Amino acid sequence: MDIRLTHQQIHDAASQAFDRASKINGGKNASYIPYLANIDPLLFGLSVMLPDGTAFNFGDTTYRFGIESVSKVPTAILAMRQHTPAGVLDAIGADATGLPFNSIFAILLENDHPSTPLVNAGAISACSMIEPKGDSDAKWKAITDNITELCGSAPQLIDELYRSESATNFNNRAITWLLKNYNRIYDDPDMSLDLYTRQCSLGITSQQLAAMAATIASRGVNPVTHKQVFDPAIAPKITTLIATVGFYQHSGDWLYTSGIPAKSGVGGGVMGVMPGVLGIAAFAPPLDDAGNSVKAQAAVSEFTRILGLGVMNGDRVTVAG
Repeated sequence: MDIRLTHQQIHDAASQAFDRASKINGGKNASYIPYLANIDPLLFGLSVMLPDGTAFNFGDTTYRFGIESVSKVPTAILAMRQHTPAGVLDAIGADATGLPFNSIFAILLENDHPSTPLVNAGAISACSMIEPKGDSDAKWKAITDNITELCGSAPQLIDELYRSESATNFNNRAITWLLKNYNRIYDDPDMSLDLYTRQCSLGITSQQLAAMAATIASRGVNPVTHKQVFDPAIAPKITTLIATVGFYQHSGDWLYTSGIPAKSGVGGGVMGVMPGVLGIAAFAPPLDDAGNSVKAQAAVSEFTRILGLGVMNGDRVTVAG
């Protein structure tokens, strides 16, 4: 079926989704990271961006929140840019674990493999792959420059969040050294963990995440800057990773009910990619038991329901002004 959407239809769907999701309660802020526990739980924003750069924003869309695990997506893209998708598959893998994002057991089940760059183990491994090797400052610049290119504007490190994360990342330290034992860390282990912790501590807005999502949806062309950020062949690879593990052990339920590949973070962000059509992002701090934002999930899922969108529908969707 051919579906032709207008800008007004997309705007109205986003507005309705925001209004309905804003009435939902439940969940609680991440408490194991002190900084996140203190974020105002009433904050809520929803942003949509189209491939032509048209943007629709509702609520607290300029508030900078911790990107957290959504940062795994751009760093996976960077690793693919530097080492090719095949290189990332060989070094890390692409299997959904079906387990929590910080699972150590998943590494053992995968016979020493990190599984996917969108869980903690694989993301730390991906940070270790980033060039140039052995130079923390240069690697950090590559990571943040890549995010800036994807968003069309720069993120900002939240120092308090970085300190809070660094003081409490005991599980990730165990993951890092277990991976080192299996030769799945490709640079200094402490440096790789620090880079991962820092990237999770970047401040981002839902507007920026919607632009990143739209860049992926547009096969690497940023709608804001019109720059070809990455090879078009990377787009289906990263979208597949997002679809299979973006919500960790709830990924199947999420894709079944929402129809859109999306990545969540414990900072309250959710970023969704509808290939060829649009990018969407929402933010609200209270999380469910799997670490996914309650309101952000509801807003994104309601938006796709109203428009009848879904990557498995087989529809050809075009957007007119």
